[in-house]
Amino acid sequence: MQDNSTFPLSVVFVLGFTMMLGPFAIDTYLPAFPLIADTLGVTIHQVSLSISIYMLGFAVGQLTGGAFSDRYGRRRVLVAGLWTFAFAAFYLAQVDTMSELLAGRFVQSIGGGWIGVSIPAIVRDQVHGVQAAKLFSMIGMVSIVAPAIAPAIGAALLEVGSWGLIFVCLGAYALALLPALMVTVFRGPRKPRPTHDGIGFVARYISVIKTPSAPPYILWQTASFGGLIMFVTYASYIYQDHFEQSRGMFTLLFACNIFAMFAAVLLNRILLNRLHPRPIMFAATCVQGVAAVFLLLAALLDWSVWGFLPAMMLYAGSLGAISPNIQACYLESFPRSAASAAAVIGTAQFGLGGGASALSNLLPEGLTSVVACIAACAAVSLLCMIWSRRREAQLKAVS
Repeated sequence: MQDNSTFPLSVVFVLGFTMMLGPFAIDTYLPAFPLIADTLGVTIHQVSLSISIYMLGFAVGQLTGGAFSDRYGRRRVLVAGLWTFAFAAFYLAQVDTMSELLAGRFVQSIGGGWIGVSIPAIVRDQVHGVQAAKLFSMIGMVSIVAPAIAPAIGAALLEVGSWGLIFVCLGAYALALLPALMVTVFRGPRKPRPTHDGIGFVARYISVIKTPSAPPYILWQTASFGGLIMFVTYASYIYQDHFEQSRGMFTLLFACNIFAMFAAVLLNRILLNRLHPRPIMFAATCVQGVAAVFLLLAALLDWSVWGFLPAMMLYAGSLGAISPNIQACYLESFPRSAASAAAVIGTAQFGLGGGASALSNLLPEGLTSVVACIAACAAVSLLCMIWSRRREAQLKAVS
């Protein structure tokens, strides 16, 4: 174990740049939704299904990648994920039908899941507790730049080429990460393959779920992040259709939410010098609940975009102080199977979130329906927070 104060900044930045691939894969092509819909002969609402498919595939990728990572090592799974992601991106650049788009996104998301599950496992291999929360926050401050600039990058690429160019650039970015990882994170002699401990893949996941402290954290993270997934899925509709904003203004409005998350991540990093992660994420979850109430008011009272935006920024920003602290507290219980544990929470987060997002397509198209789903996620998050606090008290009483 090592203190994150001595953790090489080059490693922090490269891990952050690798984490950026996830939001890049989702947010960069958001401005292209109207063009993709025209090309494929479908509606924007149908194109948004490609985000839900990506979320579901990402969950499958994490579920398989977690056990593979604990069994065969972080390097192998991460590298395989980058190659899979890149090849799928190049395929997506030339699809002609909706079914091809969805198939390509699913394969791409499998690679994305292998990548996503590897990062928290690498962190947990090095540090734990408060230091892990700090390191997650540091990586988050780097990776959170991606959602802020991704729509702008996508819009800029549309000015010089077709929407397929966006996927070409995503594939190139994934391949560029390979040498960067080799000279920083995986620098030095290759570690021997982890010894087989005789525990099967399914047994690993069952043991994680049976850990008393785990279920509240898993559902807490899933619910709090689920609201953001819902927003991202319908961000193009909310800002460009409902509020009738231009493509350029959509980029700025979307970036405001990411700037709020960055500010929360930075504040969280400062607070961790004085506080344990748990009270910070308790407070942030309550803030998220308040933001959900204001979002409901904005939808029901037909506020303008300038009334909706601050509430959405508050909701999104709260995640910057919820996610890294949940990750750190949750992984504390899994020193020998961090990747499998990360896979379980990641699968729940993206699988259930993506599934809920896909099912939301059955709801009437409108801002009120979207905001109601976001508020429901905030309510579940608050319930999980209460559950976690009670479970912690029970475990302390037993010990």
